[in-house]
Amino acid sequence: MAVKYIFVTGGVVSGLGKGITAASLGRLLKARGYKVISQKFDPYVNMDPGTMNPIQHGEVFVTDDGAETDLDLGHYERFIDESLNKGSNVTTGKVYWSILNKERRGDFGGHTVQIIPHITNEIKDRFYRNPDAKDDEIAIIEVGGTVGDIESQPYMEAIRQFQLDVGHENCIMIHVTLIPYLKSSGELKTKPTQASVKTCQSLGIQPDILVCRSDLPLDKAIKDKIASFCNVPSECVIQNLDVDVLYEVVLAMEHEKLADAACKCLHIPCPKPDLDDWIAMVDNWKHPQKKVRVALVGKYVSLHDAYISVVESLKHAGVAHRADVEIKWVDSELVTKENVAEILGDVSGILVPGGFGDRGIEGMIEAITYARENKIPYLGLCLGMQLTIVEFVRNVVGYPDANSSEFNPSSSHQVIHIMPDQNGVTDLGGTLRLGSYPCVLDKSSKAYQLYGTDHINERHRHRYEVNNDYRKVLTDHGMLLSGLSPDGHIVEMIELPDHPWFIGTQAHPEFKSRPNKAHPLFLGFVGAAIAHSEEA
Repeated sequence: MAVKYIFVTGGVVSGLGKGITAASLGRLLKARGYKVISQKFDPYVNMDPGTMNPIQHGEVFVTDDGAETDLDLGHYERFIDESLNKGSNVTTGKVYWSILNKERRGDFGGHTVQIIPHITNEIKDRFYRNPDAKDDEIAIIEVGGTVGDIESQPYMEAIRQFQLDVGHENCIMIHVTLIPYLKSSGELKTKPTQASVKTCQSLGIQPDILVCRSDLPLDKAIKDKIASFCNVPSECVIQNLDVDVLYEVVLAMEHEKLADAACKCLHIPCPKPDLDDWIAMVDNWKHPQKKVRVALVGKYVSLHDAYISVVESLKHAGVAHRADVEIKWVDSELVTKENVAEILGDVSGILVPGGFGDRGIEGMIEAITYARENKIPYLGLCLGMQLTIVEFVRNVVGYPDANSSEFNPSSSHQVIHIMPDQNGVTDLGGTLRLGSYPCVLDKSSKAYQLYGTDHINERHRHRYEVNNDYRKVLTDHGMLLSGLSPDGHIVEMIELPDHPWFIGTQAHPEFKSRPNKAHPLFLGFVGAAIAHSEEA
C-alpha cells in the first residue's frame, strides 16, 4: 500500500482534544502493527514556541534533535512511543521563513510570490513522507486552531490540494467538534457541528470521520442526524466522552471503533489490536493501592500545562508503584523561610522543575533547603538542579551571596554561569543547548542504580551550567557530581550521598517518560517519596 495520511482538524471551539484524539488513534493503529508518525502544524507566526511564556502557551516540548515544539508532541510521544524530530512541528513562521529565504535567493525566477501556490506548496512539501518511508506507514497530521480561523486557511487549502494529489483513498480527514448540552432545554445540540462541517465543505474539504466531544452519550438518532446533515456514514460519527484517566481515551476510542472507521476509509486491513499492556496500565492507574503527596514548587503553577510532562512523568511513576501521586502545586513566589515548613510539612517528596528568569527563585531555594535539612526526597530538574547548587553553596559551603549569573551577575560567587558557547548570543529563539546529549554516571551513584548503566542520553534545554571553579568545594563538602558529559566538562547530575534521596539533573528527563514505561529518575523519586510517607 502507499503511505497513508490522516489529517485531524478542530471546529466550534479550541481545546476539544485534537491532540489527544490524534495520539489515541496513533496508539490504536500502532497496536495493529502499523508504523505511525505524528506531525503538528501550528498556524501561529512564531518560528516555534521556544520564546513564548509558558503561562500563555504551556510547556515547550523538546525532541532528541533539539527542536522546541508544541506540547502536543509530548502527547504523541507518550501515546505512540516514537521519538519525533524537527520536522514534526511546523509553524506558519517556519513556512514563511523558508519562502522568504527562497525569494531572496531568486528561487522563484522573478515570479510574484503568493499564498497560492507558493505558501500552499511549501506546506504540502512538509506533509509528504520521505520517499524511503515504509509501505505500512501512516502519517497523522494535526492542524492547530479551529477551522474558519483566518490563519488556518492556507493549511486547509493545502489539505484540499494534497488530498487531490495523493488520492482520497490515501488521505482522509478527521474533524473534532463539539456537541453542547443545553441544560435549560435538556437537549444535545448538533447545529454547531453542522456549521463547522459546512465551513470545511465551503473550503472544499469533506470530513470523513467526526469525533464529537460531548458531556452525554450520543444515541443512534443523534448520530444519524449528524451523519445526514454532515454527509458521513453513521459509523463514522464517533462520540468522545470525558474519561477518568487521560490514557483511557485510547480504550474509549477503541470501543467506539475509531480505528476501524479510519482503516475502512483508507481501504487498509484493520486487524485486532494488541492492547493488553495498555489495558493493564490503565487498570493500575484507576486502582492504586496507596497514595503519596509530592510538592511541585514552580513559578508557572497558574497554568498546569506549563509542567505537563513533569506531571505525567510523576503519574507514570505512580502507576508503576501502584500508587496515586497527589501533586501539591506550590507557587514559589509565596514560599519564604518563615512559611516553608507550613507549606511543605505535609508532603513526602519535593520537586523543583525548570524555568527561566529570577521570579520566584528564592522560594525555590527555600524549598530545596527544607528538603535537604529534613531528609525529604528531592528531585531538581534543569533550573531545579542549578538552584540546588546555589542553595548548597550558600548554606553548606558558607558563601551566602552565591547565585547564578543569570539572576545576579555581580555576585562574588557565581556558582552557575553561562555556558562558554553561549557568550555573545543575543537571539533568544533556538539558541539554547537543545536536544539529546550523552552523560556518564558515577557507578557509586543512585542514578547509576536507577538507570542500570553508566552511559545515558537525556534531552536538554538550558543556557547556564555549573561553574567548574566550584567543583572541588562542592565535593569537599559532601556533594557527589554523579553525572558528567563524556569530556568531563559539564556537570549533568548531582546527588547528596548522606541524604535518603536527593538528586538534581541538568536535563529534562520528563520528556522521555511513558505511561507504561516510567522514567528511572521519576520511578526512583516516587518510590522514595512512598517510603518516606510510610516511615512518617
